[in-house]
Amino acid sequence: MKQTMKAVVLNAFDAPMSLSEVERPVAAPGQVLVRIKASGVNPLDLKIAAGKADHAKVTLPAILGIDMAGVVEAVGEGVDGFAPGDEVWGMTGGVGGVQGSLAGYAAVDARLLAHKPASIGMREAAALPLVFITAWEGLVDRAHITAGKKVLVHGGAGGVGHIAVQIAQAAGAQVYATGSASQRATIEGFGATFIDYRTTSVDEYVQQYTDGEGFDIVYDTVGGATLDASFRAARRYHGHVVSCLGWGTHALAPLSFRAATYSGVFTLLPLLSGRERANHGAIMAEAAKLVDAGKVKVLLDARHFALDEVDQAHAAMQDGSARGKIVVEVA
Repeated sequence: MKQTMKAVVLNAFDAPMSLSEVERPVAAPGQVLVRIKASGVNPLDLKIAAGKADHAKVTLPAILGIDMAGVVEAVGEGVDGFAPGDEVWGMTGGVGGVQGSLAGYAAVDARLLAHKPASIGMREAAALPLVFITAWEGLVDRAHITAGKKVLVHGGAGGVGHIAVQIAQAAGAQVYATGSASQRATIEGFGATFIDYRTTSVDEYVQQYTDGEGFDIVYDTVGGATLDASFRAARRYHGHVVSCLGWGTHALAPLSFRAATYSGVFTLLPLLSGRERANHGAIMAEAAKLVDAGKVKVLLDARHFALDEVDQAHAAMQDGSARGKIVVEVA
């Protein structure tokens, strides 16, 4: 007899989701069956639910939830390194036809998983995967950050931004971050030099902090005009600009005139393509080390949401009231 589980199902875009009883998955070869404890909410989840994220390639009905933390229930054939009872985390589904984490269980590609940090709980763990992977791919995989580099993070108090600041700090970089005046304490609390983008021009902060030369690495987490500003802030000859929202049409001349370079980050690609998934698992293993060393902490909204309160969790992110990442706890 087939077993079932509770799951939140998106049956129609831009409509409330329903808590349903669905068939429980089993671990196929190469997969790990995880009993989900918590599911992180990301802005992308809201776009998917509203039908405004064609790049996520979601078909209905769908179970959303990109980030998860949970406990291994069973392992499929050919899986090494995980055993029942292990606490795990990762960015494991919710796009491209892969079941997400708003459910009691998920059969997850073992390559996407790592052991959860011992020093934090499930809520904190579920808040980190997508933002950490996005920040790491930009700073480490693309820009090859090293100690002593001058790094500018645009949106330093945001989801990806506050993690990028901490990764850069842990690498020994000199870190600067833009934000609004209300975000100053948050940015400085993570050890970065605060730059008020509303009152300070690109030319002014490039002159003030780099003697006009530009920053070695600029990470744009905002997109649009902020990416254009990033091109003007890169160091001459050796500067590198990274963006996780470089989806618009931009003039490359300011970057070219500085003889600098650019990389894009598309964190969903391994989930969508099935390729390079082991890199995400490896990044999560590095994340666990940094978290347990006290070098990375996630900003977490104080409110608690249960599985039958997913719509309220999404609304809390949509209305701007969130003070950190929103997490849904799965009983």
